[in-house]
Amino acid sequence: MTQHTSTSISIPTASSETPDDESREMIEAADSAAYDLENDARVAQRDEKVPGYLIGSILAVGSLAFLGILTETVMTVLFPQLMHEFNVDTATVQWVTTIYILMVGAIMPLSSFLKRRFTSKSLFVFALALAIVGPIIVFFSTQFWMVLLARVIQGIGSGIATPLMMNIILEQSPRSKVGRLIGVGSLVITVAPAIGPTVGGALSAVMPWKTILLLTIPILLIISLPVGLKSIRQTVAPVQAQLNMVGFVTIFLALVGMVLGINRIGAGISDMVAGQAAASSMVIGVVSLVIGVASLVFFCWSSRRSFSPLLRLGWMRDPIALLHVLPYLMMPMLGIGFGYVITTLGQLSMGQSALVAGLLVLPGALIGAFFAPVGGMLYDRFGARGPILVPMGLAMVGLVLMFVFSAHMTPLMLAVFYFIFGVGYSLGLSNIMTDGIAGIPGPFVPDGNAVFQTSLQFGGAFGMTLFSTIIAVAQAGHGAEGSADYMRATAMGGTYVFLAMIIIAAISMVCLAVAIHMRAKRDGEQSVEEGIR
Repeated sequence: MTQHTSTSISIPTASSETPDDESREMIEAADSAAYDLENDARVAQRDEKVPGYLIGSILAVGSLAFLGILTETVMTVLFPQLMHEFNVDTATVQWVTTIYILMVGAIMPLSSFLKRRFTSKSLFVFALALAIVGPIIVFFSTQFWMVLLARVIQGIGSGIATPLMMNIILEQSPRSKVGRLIGVGSLVITVAPAIGPTVGGALSAVMPWKTILLLTIPILLIISLPVGLKSIRQTVAPVQAQLNMVGFVTIFLALVGMVLGINRIGAGISDMVAGQAAASSMVIGVVSLVIGVASLVFFCWSSRRSFSPLLRLGWMRDPIALLHVLPYLMMPMLGIGFGYVITTLGQLSMGQSALVAGLLVLPGALIGAFFAPVGGMLYDRFGARGPILVPMGLAMVGLVLMFVFSAHMTPLMLAVFYFIFGVGYSLGLSNIMTDGIAGIPGPFVPDGNAVFQTSLQFGGAFGMTLFSTIIAVAQAGHGAEGSADYMRATAMGGTYVFLAMIIIAAISMVCLAVAIHMRAKRDGEQSVEEGIR
């Protein structure tokens, strides 16, 4: 151990190269003392308690974030009812979910500024108020634009609540418990989309769709609000930070432009395959994509030169940090995208009902999500390598099985293979963020949290758009929905999606393996330097 080397060097020895008995005893005593100090420190860390107020804070803000994300996926199974009531097509109705995800992703970059400018309790109350207003607008909506407005309001609230929960964990957790508490936070984020389709399908069978979202209001008022008001504490005083509007506008344009661009280009390709006019969709798609990419480049460039940037990105010049952010952007493409892929394959390829299709997602996503705190505990105990790379390998196994058996997939096989993926994904995902933030200097942790949370949301939105585009292209020109040719085409689209997922997961694993190796090498070099000193 480093401490042993450093202590041994500092002890004088006899004039000969072989130490005498007295010197040897001094060395052994110093080594023993160093070992005892190390052991005492480890025991003290294991005995660190999580304060009760912190548990209450996580419960209050976590329940708010949970309900916000839950409504995101509940709405997906309500699309047919929305299409019928408001007379809109599939391409239009999907914006109920997409605009919500985009608003969450656009607000999350503000989390670093909001944390510095306002108290945690005031942010919590504001986000909770938005979470209540949204369902009320939906209930009284008579036009489709009113539903979209409500989803924008809900997205803003969720975009505030989720990073607020993570900032509270990162700022107030005992150091030895950070990994498992981030795992708990990830549990909140992953369970909600897991049960959303099933909850939506079940509730829509017994009540009008407009009343479903109203069920969240009593929970927010009876549980979240009183617990949050009592538990949330402020450990760092707010400062008079200034909002960089140029940065906010450009990151918003980047997120919307890239997602809209992929969506419209995919629609154009589908129209071309089906023999329909595609010029307008392709033009809108290309222009949106160019604007999105250009806005992202400008945002990064201006952040490095601004006196008060929206996000401080200097820490991303460290390749280890960047190699953690990229997988945290790519893996949620799979985790969130699967909610769409499995329910679509279940209904349009296998002929199952909406409720059964939702149940196919439930075991893997729900049970797998409960492994997130376990993954955090393993990280706290064993470090990064095993608790990150082994679960990612397990997730890869699930993806490979889906691809190999895609041509002969049954609902049971799909549920089992997704369960394998879900366990590995949940065990490892939160550790990617934990390990990435561990290398960020303290003052920049809120910025790191904002980048990771934004990457999670943008990855999810991009994944849903990409995978829906792949399946739509495969379906184009293969008859009406429900026909045998259409079902086969949908299954083939699933094969292409699984292949794309394998490529994304493989790139993520390579990034993580390189990052972990680089950090181990860097830590080893620093230990040697400390030992020499």
